[in-house]
Amino acid sequence: MKAIRFHAAGGPEVLRYEEVPVPAIGAGEVLVRVRAAGINPPDWYLREGLTVMPPEMRPELSCPLTPGTDVSGVVEAVGPGVSDLVVGDEVYGMLRFPGFEGRGYAEYVAAPAADLARKPTGLDHVRAAGAPMAVLTAWQFLVELGHDVPSPFTGRVHRPVALGPGTTVLVNGAAGGVGHFAVQLAKWKGARVVAVASGRHEEFLRDLGADEFVDYTRERAVDVVRDVDVVVDAVGGNLLPVLKDGGTMLPVFFAEYDPVEIERRGITVSNIQVRSSGAQLAQIGRLFDSGVLRVGVDSVFPLSDAVGAHVRAARGHLQGKIVLAVDQPRS
Repeated sequence: MKAIRFHAAGGPEVLRYEEVPVPAIGAGEVLVRVRAAGINPPDWYLREGLTVMPPEMRPELSCPLTPGTDVSGVVEAVGPGVSDLVVGDEVYGMLRFPGFEGRGYAEYVAAPAADLARKPTGLDHVRAAGAPMAVLTAWQFLVELGHDVPSPFTGRVHRPVALGPGTTVLVNGAAGGVGHFAVQLAKWKGARVVAVASGRHEEFLRDLGADEFVDYTRERAVDVVRDVDVVVDAVGGNLLPVLKDGGTMLPVFFAEYDPVEIERRGITVSNIQVRSSGAQLAQIGRLFDSGVLRVGVDSVFPLSDAVGAHVRAARGHLQGKIVLAVDQPRS
């Protein structure tokens, strides 16, 4: 089969399109014929040698490595102990995360059945592959964590804030992968949603349900927004002034805040490390099929052009997700 691998850490140019063996499957696993693979920040963190992580948290890597956690495809074979999936099922999932053994940038992947759910019928494989990590991050932050594992960033177990009418959620970086799902989930829960992004994304975000839009290229959210209950910050920056006292800050990436201000104002800062969950993706799949959730796709590249996809990711300012499609030209 064909797969993307890198033999040394570096920029997008280290990614190679190579011939490798089809993986064997073990107990609790299925072989998935990959139709599309989603691209996420951990993919390029891995490619760069995980230098973004604190040294004490950085695992030892052994090349060559195949990046990729998010896939959508068709079950080709079923291993021992798997009873809820059969050959021919269309599935999607985030594989083996937290961790870097997903190996999704490939024509076939050995996948833990527990990490998979049946693909929503309303999504094609490209859109389904764009969903798992981003939508699970937003879901585990805002709806249900689904486990009792403390965050490695805070040492505490995250508890989602109850959202509904009368609560306001601000999403910073609202047009990106996690951001555009956070907008939709907060709106589904009944909250008033403030989306922060560049002006070219306004129509996209209002169509997803944003009640208020802040174009950060023209004004700062901290100058025009107040009394927010929850901030989902997918970008970084000091957004504490927009929170009401007793509010909650949810940083998607590493972030530090003034501990004195946090304590004085009774603000909760909570973080997660998103974890694979086929069960949660099954719940979320029903929201895709009912039209409550949609997947924004920024761009699609063939598997053979993973270099181009990572170059696009490095430019930033995404509207939704970048996806690698197997046997499909660039769009």
